[in-house]
Amino acid sequence: MAADMSLVAKSATDIVKLLKAGEVTPLDLLDTLEKRVKAVDGKVNALPTLCFDRARKHARALMKKPAAERGLLQGMPVPIKDLTDVAGVLSTQGSPIFKDFVPEVSNVLVDRLEAQGGIVYAKSNTPEFGAGANTFNEVFGATVNPYNTKLSAAGSSGGAAVALATGMAWLAHGSDMGGSLRNPASFCGIVGLRPSPGRVAATPGTKIDSTLGVEGPMARTVADLALLLDAMSGDDHRDPRSLPAPRKSFRSALRGPWKPKRVAWSPDLGITPVDPEVRAITEKAARRFKEAGVIVEEAHPDFSEIHECFGTLRAYAFATTKVELLKTHRDKLKPEVIWNIEKGLKLTMEEMTKAEAQRQAMLQRTLAFFERYDLLLTPATIVAAYPVEQRFVAECDGYTFPDYVQWLSIAYALTTVSCPALSLPCGYTKDGRPIGLQVAARPHGEDRVLAGAKILEDILGLGTVKPVDPR
Repeated sequence: MAADMSLVAKSATDIVKLLKAGEVTPLDLLDTLEKRVKAVDGKVNALPTLCFDRARKHARALMKKPAAERGLLQGMPVPIKDLTDVAGVLSTQGSPIFKDFVPEVSNVLVDRLEAQGGIVYAKSNTPEFGAGANTFNEVFGATVNPYNTKLSAAGSSGGAAVALATGMAWLAHGSDMGGSLRNPASFCGIVGLRPSPGRVAATPGTKIDSTLGVEGPMARTVADLALLLDAMSGDDHRDPRSLPAPRKSFRSALRGPWKPKRVAWSPDLGITPVDPEVRAITEKAARRFKEAGVIVEEAHPDFSEIHECFGTLRAYAFATTKVELLKTHRDKLKPEVIWNIEKGLKLTMEEMTKAEAQRQAMLQRTLAFFERYDLLLTPATIVAAYPVEQRFVAECDGYTFPDYVQWLSIAYALTTVSCPALSLPCGYTKDGRPIGLQVAARPHGEDRVLAGAKILEDILGLGTVKPVDPR
């Protein structure tokens, strides 16, 4: 069949059905994507590294197997974020330090996806080491927003989000520490989920027990997201943090009888300014849960220590993973990365123990909060897409942030207490920029997040499965 551009507008769930039925092949999908990438990516710069030859080799090997042995994804092409190693493929981490690095071994996550029938055909763009929620770097340049190519796609999984939004992917991998799966999903009108720590196995970094950064799925719809999360989930002995796959699939959570009885809406978690238009759009969407018979109340856990706590933990994470690069390649690191590493190196034991105590206190308050509420709803980001030349959001609604990270607090608050959280498209600004609603649940509550998000997705009816052409 070769390239069939009508496939671009189909859901990933439908594509997998076609693969199972033998109506399309993985090679057909790769031909289609290659043609779409050639037509679109020059306008948005989402997939700077392509590996279609490698992908076709994997596809041909997979096609020799019976359908029952091709894994959950059946030959579905998936781009991998450029922070994550893929054997034999340029893997730069968005840094000039690694601009020529081609790893010999793939990340555990890539091994799992390929074992489940995923076909890697591209690396998606990311800011240097994922730092900063605007996808630009000195290796490949900036990824821009398909709804307005003068605007940011957010980050750090910006390339993945744009590939999905423009039909250059049906599913995509991303990662998240301070909102890197959720922020670009919000800016680009797609769905991104930060899972609970350990839900998705990955090769550990220098700090093997880290729970701040996680890998996760991105897609155009909640059902497609659940499909990819099922393919990603499961334990692996190479990642001591990893959790066994759940007894019931995440796809089944969308078909099950559970629905939330009571959800909480918070415009700001009590910790951040929010653009008034973003607040109005997200609140209107959250309150539409009432149409499903769900009680909606305004409430949130107490996150009063979050800025100090997350700032310390993030700085420590940068210091432990990047200190050698600071020593040997300082001239090639962007200023924000240098600042974070140096902040981490200056931390005292008193500051570290205080941050851990603050995190524990916030976790306990959050767990108590979810005894009353099934879900917590907030804006996924506090602003809509901003000019791509702007490195980060410095001010919102009259408030000036003290650093380049704090504007992300509505996302990193949920990171700090290990809650799964999803960004769901929920509307558009008056000038057409997408807005995302954050849907969060207690730790290990991905099934609740997905089920609740699917209910609201159906109510809102935005039709995000159809890709957009950059403009």
